[in-house]
Amino acid sequence: MKLTGSYRARGPVIALVAGSLVLAGCSDGSSDTKDTSNSQKDAKSQSNAVEYLDAAASQGPAKEVKGAKEGGTIRSYQEDDFSHLDPGEIYVSDAGQLAGLIHRGLTTFVEDGKGGTSVAGDLATDAGKMSDGGKTWTYTLKDGVKDQEGDEITSEDVRHSIERLYSEVITDGPLFVQQWLSGEGASYRKALPDGPYKGDHLPKDVLETPDDKTIIFHFKTKKPDLPQALAMAGYSIVPKDNDTKEKYDQGKGLVALGPYKISEFKPGKSLKLVKNEEWDAKTDPKRHQYVDGWNITFNHSRADQTERILSDRGEAKNATQFSGSVDSTKVKKVITEAEDRTVQGYQPYVWQLNMNMNRIKDKRVRDAITYALPNAQILRPDGGTYAGEPAGGLLAPTVPGYVKGYDPYGKLKKPNGDKEKAKELLKEAGVKKGTKLVYAYANEPHRQKQAEIITKALEDIGFDIQKKDVDQATWYEQMGKVKNGFDLYMTGWGQDWPSASTVIPPSYDGDAIADGASNYSHINDKHVNSEIDRILKIEDPAKATEEWTKLHKYIVEKVNPAAPLYYTKQLQIYGSNIGGARYSTERSYIDLTRLFLKK
Repeated sequence: MKLTGSYRARGPVIALVAGSLVLAGCSDGSSDTKDTSNSQKDAKSQSNAVEYLDAAASQGPAKEVKGAKEGGTIRSYQEDDFSHLDPGEIYVSDAGQLAGLIHRGLTTFVEDGKGGTSVAGDLATDAGKMSDGGKTWTYTLKDGVKDQEGDEITSEDVRHSIERLYSEVITDGPLFVQQWLSGEGASYRKALPDGPYKGDHLPKDVLETPDDKTIIFHFKTKKPDLPQALAMAGYSIVPKDNDTKEKYDQGKGLVALGPYKISEFKPGKSLKLVKNEEWDAKTDPKRHQYVDGWNITFNHSRADQTERILSDRGEAKNATQFSGSVDSTKVKKVITEAEDRTVQGYQPYVWQLNMNMNRIKDKRVRDAITYALPNAQILRPDGGTYAGEPAGGLLAPTVPGYVKGYDPYGKLKKPNGDKEKAKELLKEAGVKKGTKLVYAYANEPHRQKQAEIITKALEDIGFDIQKKDVDQATWYEQMGKVKNGFDLYMTGWGQDWPSASTVIPPSYDGDAIADGASNYSHINDKHVNSEIDRILKIEDPAKATEEWTKLHKYIVEKVNPAAPLYYTKQLQIYGSNIGGARYSTERSYIDLTRLFLKK
């Protein structure tokens, strides 16, 4: 998924749309505040492949949280209303957090608290049974899974939930499964343009429901990542009889399958959740229902959220940030006064400086640029050490296959750059002093500051940098043009689920060079292209991870299409009466599913 310079991001990802809320620029990026985020027990990297769990491991209830008590209402402050309520529309982190409390799908991610993530059966009995070399996946529904009205979920509801995603009713959700079933780009919609609303259905050789408990997906090619894709909020279940089409996104007719349901929704003002009495913990391997409900209000700036919860007075003792972050101006105060009431950890994003390979064709020049960049200084305007850390490679610490300490260009050992090495490479390449490079940057304050730092570093090694500011609102639209007219430009990218298959193919596959696509450096390397095709067919996630790691190393060291700049981090605060707080490596936020009130 794509990360923009603004803090709620939306943009195409191989014809997809994605987003996130991230920690904003910190006014203090110096070292006078001790940065313990890397040593926090919750700030773990995930280097191991995701495991697919069997029926025994997919049973509920979820493992009890130590010291958990029942009762009370958690208070939460949000900057904005939720982007969506309809799960089919959800592809943004704020709504994704809410989905974890009210929606359920066939599969779900479960975490071990040590950075490890697995896929379990949620409504399904397991993570899925693969056959036909990975082209066919079969799911069986658990007994006793009901919606908030007491109606049991059937395979017809699952089929309906998939087929409605083909209709024009849905515009914002993920497209993975639809495209895998029915064609790339927007062509998938042609398979079922009206969705299921006029009585039409996908053919049985595409999506099959032989009985009330069984769902079978048939793909033309191997899809070993299906269990992870189905765990996305966008593939949660919308029961057929409750579907109100566009109105479902407004909460009209919406029924919960998770531990909580919506009791009151005032758009733009507030949302209240209460216990869903039809939720059965014995069917759920992930979620808890410790508190009686949630009281969420909107229009609270990050500064307001931070100040209220930091004060720890009155209702703030029972409060937590939901998908907001500690305000950048309050980071030092929060860490000094209330670090024991924070969660912090890596987000799935890597900021990188793309080098247009149609224009910068000599690898020695790309290497020189990479060596010259002072990563630590570039990070500072975007929040400093609590917002991220210098990156040595192009895979985030949340991606299986990430190798801690990987640093082929010395970005970790020399975070302020190696200008002498850069000059040697430029001399070797025969680059004359004063050679012009066109550098595009977004017209936001922290991007402008970063532009000054990058410009100076590259001018110090002999380039004449021509800076071009671009409207942030159209940033990815402009950078996504094959003939964008720029040599250098920053982009941020993160996984859609814990696999390099959602990072390397969209970013570095030569087949993904097209206007609007996400191969921003225009890398078109035969070895990379063939390896992507090969690895995508590997059925075992662990074996695939090994191969993605090797290919990542090749891309960074042998091609170098983009200079790694920094990984992003998250920092959130909660009240003193909140128990069970833990950073979610899957969500990149506090894990709401395990919270309770201590008294």
